[in-house]
Amino acid sequence: MGGVPGWRVTFSRARLFLFEWRTLITMTAAARKMGTYADLEAVPSHLVGELIGGNVVASPRPAALHAVAASMLGSELSGPYFRGRGGPGGWVILDEPELHLGRDVLVPDLAGWRRERMPEVPNVPHFALAPDWVCEVLSPSTEATDRGDKSRVYARENVAHLWFVDPIVKTLEVLQLDGKTYRVIDVFTGDARVRAAPFDATELELAALWMR
Repeated sequence: MGGVPGWRVTFSRARLFLFEWRTLITMTAAARKMGTYADLEAVPSHLVGELIGGNVVASPRPAALHAVAASMLGSELSGPYFRGRGGPGGWVILDEPELHLGRDVLVPDLAGWRRERMPEVPNVPHFALAPDWVCEVLSPSTEATDRGDKSRVYARENVAHLWFVDPIVKTLEVLQLDGKTYRVIDVFTGDARVRAAPFDATELELAALWMR
């Protein structure tokens, strides 16, 4: 009778077993390499550590123009929206909050929560509740991550409003969640006084963000 010799069948099965074993080892090794919060805690203090898609991303601390833009924007918005002075209030606005969104750990430059969703700021080291608004101040070392991986996480978590501030070219990009992705609804430049959603109840003086 014809057919495949027994030793060949055994050899083929052995090769299949070896392939599956190597694949399992490779997958296990890859899983072990996924970043953890302990890895974040090991990031040097002069860097900003984030966990994005299982990878630890360490970025330089903000440079001077970046820091000015973030600080001034927080100051411009906190009065009318956080404290309700000269504006409607109704928001919690924080600088560099640590966000735990699923398996991702992100640190935006600013984030805001509507009071309906966060009636008061909890005494916690990080936030598991996704914000309603996020602002990323762009720099050459972080722009690709801010516009790419981080934006996809914000969209996945239904963050309704996303701003990009570029202090080098002096622009404010205003994006709004549209389905599963963001749509640009406004781009402002220079020293204009603007109304930008979701903080369009008051004017924002862009010149303040570029002060030197």
